[in-house]
Amino acid sequence: MSHSSQTVTEDRDDAAPSPPPWEQRLRRFGYTPRAGAGVRERLVPPYPLPGAKLWQYFGLSPAAARRLAHWSAWGGPLLVALLAGVLRFVNLGSPDAVIFDETYYAKDAWSLLQHGYETEWPENADDEIIAGRTPEADEASYVVHPPGGKWVIALGEWMFGLTPFGWRFMVAVLGTLSVLMLCRIGRRLFRSTALGCLAGLLMAVDGLHFVMSRTALLDLVLMFWLLAAFGCLLADRDSARARLAAALPTGGDGLLRPDADIGTRLRLGPRPWRVAAGICLGLAAATKWNALYVLAAFGILIVLWDAAARRTAGAPRPYRAMLRRDAVPAFVSTVPVALVVYVAAWAGWFATSGGYYRNWAEENGADSSFSWVPGPLRSLWHYTFQVYDFHVDLTSAHDYESNPWTWLAATRPVTYFYSSREQGEDGCEHASGCAREVLALGTPLLWWAGCFAVVYAVWRWLFRRDWRAGAVLCGVAAGYLPWFLYQERTIFYFYAVVLVPFLCLAVAMMIGAILGPPGCPERRRVAGIVGAGVLVLLIVWNFIYFHPIYTGTEIPLDGWRARMWLDTWI
Repeated sequence: MSHSSQTVTEDRDDAAPSPPPWEQRLRRFGYTPRAGAGVRERLVPPYPLPGAKLWQYFGLSPAAARRLAHWSAWGGPLLVALLAGVLRFVNLGSPDAVIFDETYYAKDAWSLLQHGYETEWPENADDEIIAGRTPEADEASYVVHPPGGKWVIALGEWMFGLTPFGWRFMVAVLGTLSVLMLCRIGRRLFRSTALGCLAGLLMAVDGLHFVMSRTALLDLVLMFWLLAAFGCLLADRDSARARLAAALPTGGDGLLRPDADIGTRLRLGPRPWRVAAGICLGLAAATKWNALYVLAAFGILIVLWDAAARRTAGAPRPYRAMLRRDAVPAFVSTVPVALVVYVAAWAGWFATSGGYYRNWAEENGADSSFSWVPGPLRSLWHYTFQVYDFHVDLTSAHDYESNPWTWLAATRPVTYFYSSREQGEDGCEHASGCAREVLALGTPLLWWAGCFAVVYAVWRWLFRRDWRAGAVLCGVAAGYLPWFLYQERTIFYFYAVVLVPFLCLAVAMMIGAILGPPGCPERRRVAGIVGAGVLVLLIVWNFIYFHPIYTGTEIPLDGWRARMWLDTWI
């Protein structure tokens, strides 16, 4: 045993040291350290054994109940994802129209398939496409988003043609898979299959995620890759901490002992999950550039997680150890990987010569200081710079623009499609008239509960030092706070779909607290179950109530008005 680890062991055998100053201060706000948590449990918290008593109530034998409970780790998430998929794919081609910004991305995706770059379309192209005809489009178009997300939409069009079902298919697939991912991410984060499945269920019945999963826009694709990156980083965190735990010495009582030398010097070797996160972040940036803010935020999260792991393992100066052993590999496995993936997403633009600004470097000469950079890369940089200026200066007024201050309260949703008829017109039988709408609106009760859940997560992060709350808040902040830098820019509520997974995780964490901590009195547990159950049922009912205006289902005009709870929703 090294001298440093022996010192730690001797300190443990003496009287328990007084808590550090930060802990003494936080105890005034309700902080309580986890009792009996050893080094192994703090590095790699175990998954609790799956409960089997519930299944025995249905007549299963104890052995069968244990097997079923064990299978629930994947069976539960798959069932929730199946529900989400059914909801998203039923009548996916309705409305049979080009709705909202599908007029850009569905056609851009088709152009990528045909030419490798986006092209201009005639003014009546939408009507021609719905009529089953495909207009000619050859001239390069100036577009303001990278092609990565449009290639995803194009995959559905390649399989099913230039139809509403075709251009919405892959977005619905990613929407369904994101629910499955969130179930598994929540399970890993909370070490609870039930809370993980609850987070996935909440996202399955969120109206904004639902509508965006059935519309060929880029923001759902962006959300998918950002959530996948978060899941990869979470898996990497567990893997790295498991390697630290495996290297630590064991005392005579069989418990792990912190070791300053191991905590400071141990190299953690290849970290493929971190490379996978870099790939996902590159795909996110190749969909929309605001992914760069999330890349920066996740970089901070990586630094904090690595330092915390080395502190738990015994490093006396964890940040210095992290900088020496982890910082450079972390940077190389994320930022350059993301950059390579982003440039690769422009493969069609590089492989052809007709894309917008494709030949800018050759036509405008080379800057002597960058002449060593290939012309196509200089052209791409010029294109990127021009589009950045476009986004920053986009201040044109729009009926459905909203300020990010209002997003969490869901006060200004976006109408993607609306049509109405009077009684007797085209078969409308309702006295008040008929209406159809596709409204990009988060399930109100879920989002309003999410406001309280975010506040609870802040309290839990600050005063309980709960890293899980910090991780959730990082996801919320990365997708939300940067928009406050662009108060004059035209922005929309549906951009907030990237927040939905993290809001659902926050609500699931809050519901876990409502259920009560392990070992709480039976009366407290029953009250918690009733309260949590009522909240979840109300959210599900709220989604069902608004379902017609999420799907464009025709309803009486009076019924439509009844669902306009706020004047700003119209």
